[in-house]
Amino acid sequence: MGRLFDARLGANESAFGPSPRAVAAMQAAAADAWKYGDPTNHDLKTALAAHHGVTPAHITVGEGIDGLLGTLVRLLAEPGASVVTSDGAYPTFNYHVAGFGASLTKVPYRDDCEDLPALISAARDSGARLIYFANPDNPMGTWARAADIEAALDTLPSGCLLCLDEAYVEFAPSDAVPQIAADDPRVIRMRTFSKAHGMAGARVGYAIGAPGLITSFDKVRNHFGVSRVAQAGALAALGDADWLDHVRAATAEARARIAALAAPHGLVALPSATNFVTLDCGRDEAYAKAILAQLVARGIFVRMPFVAPQSRCIRVSAGRPADLDAFARVLPEAIAAAQSGA
Repeated sequence: MGRLFDARLGANESAFGPSPRAVAAMQAAAADAWKYGDPTNHDLKTALAAHHGVTPAHITVGEGIDGLLGTLVRLLAEPGASVVTSDGAYPTFNYHVAGFGASLTKVPYRDDCEDLPALISAARDSGARLIYFANPDNPMGTWARAADIEAALDTLPSGCLLCLDEAYVEFAPSDAVPQIAADDPRVIRMRTFSKAHGMAGARVGYAIGAPGLITSFDKVRNHFGVSRVAQAGALAALGDADWLDHVRAATAEARARIAALAAPHGLVALPSATNFVTLDCGRDEAYAKAILAQLVARGIFVRMPFVAPQSRCIRVSAGRPADLDAFARVLPEAIAAAQSGA
C-alpha cells in the first residue's frame, strides 16, 4: 500500500513486546556482535534443560521453529518418503517437505481441530516416517486434550515420529499440554521464543526430544544460525516469569475484546488457546476474503485460513489497546462494504 498499517494484527506476534530484561540483554550483547555466537548454544541449552527438568542432551536450539522444521525434514524426508500433515495447517512445514522431494499426505480438520487419530491412520496407510501436528493449532487457535494426545502415542506406527509443534503452548490451558517423557523416541516437541516471549524478530526456537534424535540435528543444522544477540535475549526472557505472566494476561484481555467487537457484526470467535482469535464469518470463503480485503484497505493487517471449510474465517492477532481501537473503528465499515460487494 506504500504506507504502514494502522494496526498489525495478522502475524500472531506479541505486540506486547519482549521482556525488558531481554531487551537489556540484547542491547548489551550488541556491543559484542562482532563475535560469532556460541555454535553450541551452551548457556541457553543448559537453562532450557533446567527449565524443563531434562538434560542438555534433550535440547537443540535453532532459528525459530521454522528453522528446526527444516532441519527435521532434512533428516527424515527424501524422494519417495511419506510425510503426513493436516490440510490447511502451518504451510512452512509443507514447503520443507516439498523441497526435499518427499510425498505429503494431507488430512482434513475435524470440527475446526487437527484430527490426530486421522493423521496417525494416514501415516499407517502411507508408511509415513513423520507426522506434523500443532497443539494449539495455527490457524484456528483450537487445541487437543493432553490425555488424548498421550493415548494416541500408543497407536503410532513403528518407525514414525510425531512432530508436536507447541509454538503457542504458553497460552494453552494445562489440560492441553501432554506429559511426555523427553526420552520418548516417538515424539519431538518444538517450542519458540517468537510468541509469548515476544521475540519473533530474533529467531530463536528449540526442540525437546530423545538424545539420539537431538544429536542427529548436529549433523545438518546451521551451527551459527542463532546469533549472539538472540541467544542473550532468549536466556534473559526465559528467566523473566513475571513478564510472561503479564503477556498472558494482556493476551487474554485482547482475545476477549476481539470476540466482543466481532459479535455484533455476526462474526463468532472460536475458542482460542493462542495469541490470536479466529473469527467465523458465518458464510463462505468469498465473504471472508471480502472482509479481509476491506480491513486491509482500511489499514488493518489481518490474515485468514487458506483451506475450506476453515477459509470461512479470518484471524486476528491479540493486539494492544490502540491496535484494537483501530480495528474497532473500521470493522463496521469493512463488514458493510463486504456485504454490499464494494
